[in-house]
Amino acid sequence: MLQLTEKFKGTTTVGIVCKDGVVLAADRRASLGNIIYARNVTKIHKIDEHLAIAGAGDVGDILNLVRLLRAEAKLYYSQSGKRMSVKALATLLANIMNGAKYFPYLAWFLVGGYDEKLKLYSVDMVGGITEDKYATAGSGMEFAYSILDSEYKDNLTLEEGIKLAVKAINTAIKRDVFSGDGILVVTITKEGYKELSDSELEATLKQ
Repeated sequence: MLQLTEKFKGTTTVGIVCKDGVVLAADRRASLGNIIYARNVTKIHKIDEHLAIAGAGDVGDILNLVRLLRAEAKLYYSQSGKRMSVKALATLLANIMNGAKYFPYLAWFLVGGYDEKLKLYSVDMVGGITEDKYATAGSGMEFAYSILDSEYKDNLTLEEGIKLAVKAINTAIKRDVFSGDGILVVTITKEGYKELSDSELEATLKQ
């Protein structure tokens, strides 16, 4: 199982809880062994207006789970009239992953969002779930953690969180051959999900 996890965790994803939002960031490279087969892959996916996941691993497995989670979130809302909480989404995903552990989904997820509070969870390939203020997953995670461990602080602003997430991803890109080809950044706040454009990201980083 460890060998499978190492083989299929290509990419780098980062999640950070700030005082006014959650930041999710990921590189855009998709690789197949030693081959780069795509350079503009979306690795962060909106599940609901206040929920998103970032996935590292097999693209087919990630997209299959994204479709399932979106359907479950819509079903939950239609039946209860309430939006699914971040913890509920992370728990549902963990249960799905654990239930398939003998024929596993080859993916590792960061689940971020806002309900009553800003929250971030990490869900591994066999359903292990942890909540933290920051997390990273994928083949470049060791390099990203070196930045997050040294520079994260409580009560980061959203702008500071974006800069830190980008720095962590960029550090991974410099050393991890499976990460590269740009960065996608998403924020989730009280106002909902927002994907930063290249110009917005550049403007934020220049501030």
